Amino acid sequence: MEGHTVRGMRSRYAILGLAVLAVAACSSGQEPAPVLSSASSASAPSTTSAAPAYLEDQYLWSREVAEPFADALAANPGLHMTIVVPHWPDEDGRLSKPPSLFGRSQVLEMLYRAGGDRVAVYGPENHAGTPVYVHAKVCVIDDIWAAIGSDNFNLRSWTHDSELSCAVLDETPDPREPHTAGGPGDYPRAYARDLRLQLAREHLDRSDGDDADLCEPLSAFHAFARSAAALEEWYAKGRIGPRPPGRLRPNRATHLSRWTKTWAKPIYRHVYDPDGRPAALRRNNSF
Repeated sequence: MEGHTVRGMRSRYAILGLAVLAVAACSSGQEPAPVLSSASSASAPSTTSAAPAYLEDQYLWSREVAEPFADALAANPGLHMTIVVPHWPDEDGRLSKPPSLFGRSQVLEMLYRAGGDRVAVYGPENHAGTPVYVHAKVCVIDDIWAAIGSDNFNLRSWTHDSELSCAVLDETPDPREPHTAGGPGDYPRAYARDLRLQLAREHLDRSDGDDADLCEPLSAFHAFARSAAALEEWYAKGRIGPRPPGRLRPNRATHLSRWTKTWAKPIYRHVYDPDGRPAALRRNNSF
């Protein structure tokens, strides 16, 4: 990985085969920074500013992968996290479905425990009410750092399968307010904010340019919540009248019995989400 300086700022780009979201790209000779290195929690975090973390993922399984987000949520009371995942896993059989649900439930429990109502998880549907399967792998932190690629938030992608993703830390300032983000003296970047807003407009059924209120992180977090709540109310009242705009509904946590967890856990760990790290890295829980 190579870095270069542009107008006195460090622009860092990486294309990684594994664990792109575990490390931000670093300049040659520097230690890799953690996934949240550009988030408030990893660089003198403020306890009052609102910081956005936006994630879309097909699985969102591994506790090891989610720990940086849980640590950030616990350390920074201003951090709000919006997650978009499929309502249901791609494997929907009586035996194939529970291991996938177990993998996601352990991550969501960790995030909710760390962030409480500052964590919002949604699943998309089309206007006919049919759930839409999320195959995207997108992460935006603080409107500064963004990553897109083929690797999911799980150990299988990070350590076992062959994946390709790109992490971008753009040097171009975004001109829209708010003008501050991340740590002291940092600012939103055009690429990361544009990506987050484009996805938000799609999920909220908004036209291009109708996103002034979505630039501010807390306002965007609440806009997602209001849209999903309006859609839930419309369903609860028998779908009377026009369908409210928006394509997201709250993700429904599925309760698994103790017996189901007992047999689903080893299948999840060894078949669905295997840990491909060498023994030394597994012992140290490092990548």
